[in-house]
Amino acid sequence: MPKRPLQTILCMLISVLIAGCGFALRGTASLPFETIYIQAPETSQFNLLLRRAIASGSTTRIVNDPKSAVASVILISELREKSILTLTNVGRVREFQLLYRISYRITDQAGLEVAPATEIALNRELTYSDQNTLAKESEENMLYRDMQNDAIQQLVRRLQILRPTTIAPTKSPS
Repeated sequence: MPKRPLQTILCMLISVLIAGCGFALRGTASLPFETIYIQAPETSQFNLLLRRAIASGSTTRIVNDPKSAVASVILISELREKSILTLTNVGRVREFQLLYRISYRITDQAGLEVAPATEIALNRELTYSDQNTLAKESEENMLYRDMQNDAIQQLVRRLQILRPTTIAPTKSPS
C-alpha cells in the first residue's frame, strides 16, 4: 500500500512538469486565405500529401481552377538525390547522404508572385551494409517519406505567415 501514494504523487508531478513546459499539440493551421490552388503533377505523392495536409489541417478550401483561388502554390521541382558520404578502408560504401529538395512559388489571384521561387532542402544520413540490402532500401524509402512530410509541414507553416494584404491587394479608390 505505501507504493500507491508514491506512484500517484510521482504521476501528478510529471503531469505538472509536462503541462508547465508549454507542450501542446500543433492543432489546425490558420491559413490567411479561403481558397487555394495547387499546381503539381497529379500523380505526385507530394501533391497528394500537401492537399491532405491543407484539407485536414485548415479551413482553406482547395479548388481546381487557379482563377477561383485566392492563392496558388506552384511546385517548380521535386528532386531526390543520393550521394556517397563515407567509404570503408577497402572502398565500400559505409554511408550515403540522402537529399530531398522541392522548389515552389506562390502567386495571387491575378498571377502576381506573392512569394518568389523558394527552395526547401532536407538531408539525412543513411548507413549502408551489403548484408542488409533490402532492409537498407526500405529504410531509404522511409527516410525520403520523412523528409517529404517535413517539407510539407514547412511549406504549410510558410503559407501561414503570408499576410492577407500581399495575397489580396486592396483596390485604390476610384
